[in-house]
Amino acid sequence: MTNTEIQTKSDNKNRKLMLSILFDLIGYASYGIPLVAELTDIVWAPIAGFLLARMYKGTVGTVGGITVFVEELLPGVDFIPTFTLTWIYTYLIKKEGEK
Repeated sequence: MTNTEIQTKSDNKNRKLMLSILFDLIGYASYGIPLVAELTDIVWAPIAGFLLARMYKGTVGTVGGITVFVEELLPGVDFIPTFTLTWIYTYLIKKEGEK
């Protein structure tokens, strides 16, 4: 593997981490708007599911996309940072970037 390939993988990994944190923060934003939170979650849930499935390919993306969709729709559990947890699973537990 060349230095350029290693750098590209590292950049992609860091980019996904930043996007994951951003998308989790967007999901948390509904807590700042009392009584409207459920409506914003209804709008955000399919968007979040689509984004996560696009960011992480294969089974991880599919399962993560469904999980974040359901999590955003269920009251009381949308505090879980699903995007960031998916990144942790992909790059720290599964260690995808090392293959």
